[in-house]
Amino acid sequence: MRQKCKLVLSDGTSFSGELIGAPLRASGELVFTTGMVGYSEAITDPSYFGQILCFTYPLIGNYGIPDLPRGLDLPIPRGFESAKARAAAVILAIDSSEVFHWNSFQPLDEWLTSQGVPAIVGLDTRHLVHLIRSTPNLLARIEPEHPEGYRDMGAVFQPKNATSFFDPGNHNVLPEVSTDKKMIFGKGKIRVGLVDCGVKWNIIRQFLEYDCEVQLLPWDTRLSDVDCDLWLLSNGPGDPTRTGDLVQQVEGLLTQDRPILGICLGHQILSLAAGANTRRMAYGHRSHNQPVYEVGTRRGYITSQNHSYVVEDASLPSEWDAWFRNVNDQTIEGIKHKTKPFRSVQFHPEASGGPRDTSWIFEQLLAEVKK
Repeated sequence: MRQKCKLVLSDGTSFSGELIGAPLRASGELVFTTGMVGYSEAITDPSYFGQILCFTYPLIGNYGIPDLPRGLDLPIPRGFESAKARAAAVILAIDSSEVFHWNSFQPLDEWLTSQGVPAIVGLDTRHLVHLIRSTPNLLARIEPEHPEGYRDMGAVFQPKNATSFFDPGNHNVLPEVSTDKKMIFGKGKIRVGLVDCGVKWNIIRQFLEYDCEVQLLPWDTRLSDVDCDLWLLSNGPGDPTRTGDLVQQVEGLLTQDRPILGICLGHQILSLAAGANTRRMAYGHRSHNQPVYEVGTRRGYITSQNHSYVVEDASLPSEWDAWFRNVNDQTIEGIKHKTKPFRSVQFHPEASGGPRDTSWIFEQLLAEVKK
């Protein structure tokens, strides 16, 4: 029989359900995803570090979990976006105790337990999404009836008491999600300097498929010492203004002519380095179906997004243009320099999971480098 479990929100409301996964307390920013598939990819996506992830699709876990790789062995295995679970906790309406898939290694419940991740089942996830969309910066706690400790979130989260809430936006969380040493993948002619702010493995996969050498760099690497043909500032969690001296280092890259592409958090860091400002959104953009359009064209795309911060429109310097905008709220979804090969996007061109509408951005970038 499953243990009872509570979800407590920072606005004072609470909900009761059942526990699956690890019998641990957990806290974080409450967010959601609309993905019908790709749950193992989402839970291991470093962008969800410090967040409690609510799946809106009513049935999660029905095709199980593939065998988790030990690391970035080539070819990089699919089904995961990092080597371990990154979300602080998981919320489901219904889980599937029986799994049927040729690539299933273990059920979701069993895998979450092995990863030290608690999950609560049996909640009205649609109602939770309404709360997230109406309550700015909603935090939450998972409280099992018989807890056996806290979810291990590294040195960044040391709970003072059982009623404290963890807000990843108040900390520099990059040391918890970035590689701790330089790693090189592939032997292609184009060398990509990939600054790891919590990179999704599919970004590395895609550049390897385009015959590139990928230099995976710790977030605090001295960038002026790196020899590469183009820079890639990766996705990741947290507040872009709480990233050490990374913004100042990227400012130095803007004095050069090597192409730069920022993705998600990397987009925000590039924008700050360019002189723009960022602010925390009321409830962010979450889901696999965020519509964006390319400014100055009639081309629209469906994108995968998870971010809490946005670049302020009025702060964008005159030598930069908005490249993409969100169809729903017209916020900036990408920027590009008017004369130099610098650009960034707020969404995920590499998807995984999500639509692949914008994978052409990588192809366009590499074509410019080859010129």
